[in-house]
Amino acid sequence: MLNLTNKQLQKILAYYIELLFREIAPILFKKLKGITMANVQLPDSLLVRNYVEGDENALTILINRHQSKIFGFIYSKIADRDISNDIFQDTFIKVIRTLKSNSYNEEGKFLPWVMRIAHNLIIDHYRKNKKMPMFRETEEFSIFSIMSDDSPTIENKIIRDQVETDLKKLIEELPADQKEVLVMRMYQDMSFKEISEATGVSINTALGRMRYALMNMRKVIDKHQIILTN
Repeated sequence: MLNLTNKQLQKILAYYIELLFREIAPILFKKLKGITMANVQLPDSLLVRNYVEGDENALTILINRHQSKIFGFIYSKIADRDISNDIFQDTFIKVIRTLKSNSYNEEGKFLPWVMRIAHNLIIDHYRKNKKMPMFRETEEFSIFSIMSDDSPTIENKIIRDQVETDLKKLIEELPADQKEVLVMRMYQDMSFKEISEATGVSINTALGRMRYALMNMRKVIDKHQIILTN
């Protein structure tokens, strides 16, 4: 039996550790290869903050991350690649201006916010080219047309959810009698005869309240340039 000193034992141990490291190091480096900061998914909110603080590359990452969804959404509504490219570029010009002016306040909701900008620019395009009819207050379903979109895409769902949120805020500001009739008509799908019986007013009164509700909503929509179509 060998009698080794502590110093000799330490040398032998160090030798075997070195051998082991030589065996496993190539495997570790192979697994780690390709893992860079570019592969790390920083949240949108952090990238937005980084960009506002001067990191121009942060915006490039955001565009690369979301461009397929945003451009795909625009193209699905325009069906013209050149115009879609123009709207896509205009969208991010607005994004940059808003971020640079420190007026962005949708932390954690970057993609829905950008989609809303693109959506508004699409509507502007159609209005400028007179391809989209203007709404009348008597067309009760025009304001709520967004809710009838059955397109299954995630982009349309983002827009629909945001618009429904805007609609609910507008409805809450209506006088109680107008809000009551509008909710029954649009959300409960009741006829004006049913509304009349439920509220104890005449059909003409129910019709009038619905009309005034839509007129009041249209005034707010026009004043604040809110887009409620898809």
